[in-house]
Amino acid sequence: MEAHRTRTRWTYAEFARLPSEGGSRNEVIAGDLVVTPAPGRRHQRIVTDLVTVLNQFVRTHGLGEVFAAPFDVLLAEGDYLEPDIVFVSAARTHLLSDRGVEGAPDLVIEVTSPSTASRDRGAKLERYRHFGVGQYWIVDPDAGALELWNLQRPEPPTRLEIEETLRWSPAGAPASLEVDVREILGEE
Repeated sequence: MEAHRTRTRWTYAEFARLPSEGGSRNEVIAGDLVVTPAPGRRHQRIVTDLVTVLNQFVRTHGLGEVFAAPFDVLLAEGDYLEPDIVFVSAARTHLLSDRGVEGAPDLVIEVTSPSTASRDRGAKLERYRHFGVGQYWIVDPDAGALELWNLQRPEPPTRLEIEETLRWSPAGAPASLEVDVREILGEE
């Protein structure tokens, strides 16, 4: 199913009044409203499992906060995104408000689905880079892989296949989180 797009500039006040019917996701990307259908069971299982692992690691080490959608990332007027998962480091929790993250999170994670894959690798990647997000992970269940982007460097992502291990060590972490990609992707 294709996402519905409009060509109207949106203020945050207008955006905040939009209904989320049937679990649909509303985002404003570079001024354009994008509405996507609610994610499916596999997508949500991956998000839940990954949030659980990340949150346990982050809380154990006092590294910051992890949030799952729906949780808005307000990058600038006309850029209100809702990634699947965000991490904000302890040093940057001043960015958190009742509205969401008001600025660039340290880490953004998107789990692709047929209706979002091209946007996750296109417009969203560009906006996250433009506004200074540090790391961007794209979890691609259909390809059985993770793409780890360091948005502070102009280089291709590191691609982890299903038999590999994800190692993540945010600033201040006394150790690395290690998770098998197979565990993240689960079984169909």
